[in-house]
Amino acid sequence: MKTIVTGGAGFIGSHIVERLLRDGHRVLVLDNFSTGRLQNLAHLKVNKNLRVKRVDVADFRNIKDDFNDIDWVFHIAGLADIVPSIQNPMDYFHSNVSGTLSVVESSRLANVKRLVYAASASCYGIPDIYPTPETAEIRPQYPYALTKNIGEEIVMHWGLVYKLPVVPLRFFNVYGPRSRTSGAYGAVFGVFLAQKLAEKPFTIVGDGNQTRDFTFADITKIKKLLGWSPKTDINEGVAKMLENIDYWREAPVWTKESIAEATKDWFKYLS
Repeated sequence: MKTIVTGGAGFIGSHIVERLLRDGHRVLVLDNFSTGRLQNLAHLKVNKNLRVKRVDVADFRNIKDDFNDIDWVFHIAGLADIVPSIQNPMDYFHSNVSGTLSVVESSRLANVKRLVYAASASCYGIPDIYPTPETAEIRPQYPYALTKNIGEEIVMHWGLVYKLPVVPLRFFNVYGPRSRTSGAYGAVFGVFLAQKLAEKPFTIVGDGNQTRDFTFADITKIKKLLGWSPKTDINEGVAKMLENIDYWREAPVWTKESIAEATKDWFKYLS
């Protein structure tokens, strides 16, 4: 199979690339490296089935020909994080909406066999039901959530109108090796490991009543229909993070002052 992974140099994308190559696929990574890192693919660079192209996926004219003869597309590229999306909504619409439209239309024109889209559980806002089923009300509360949901609507609409075979997946709280820690809203595990490496205490900002995330997925339906079940419990997950602790050696180490500055818009808009 010939496969494209957008955002393939990022945390989730690089793991998908790794698995596809292991299964014998030919993989083209499209990434502008705004958040992705070549380091995430360094262990795969000797694989002759891997090709990497530095490009903004929102640039339709510059990517559409890359989709010719492609079988599968994993659209993982996009900007994440809550507060940065409030501060820079135009960037998020460009990446998550225009980027998705460009990828979906390129996939349609190339008649790809399957497109998988990385949607987000942030579309639920603060749910009324826990664990939260996929049928919960959609009510995005900040630009990141809104743009990811618009992207999902685009994907589903192209599936409906053009019969493009699509699968959107609403990710909940993804963590693991290579998760990024570039901001105060990066992966909590990674931030903790960076602080640990620097022998700095983990700083808490606020009055202690804030929660970082309100989502907890109800997996009843996927277990029933697909026979899927989680294979890694939290203890094993933390152990794997610790095994890869050196990845976070160059991550920023937060102080009380720098976190307070980075999180001020959180409390301003979302308290």
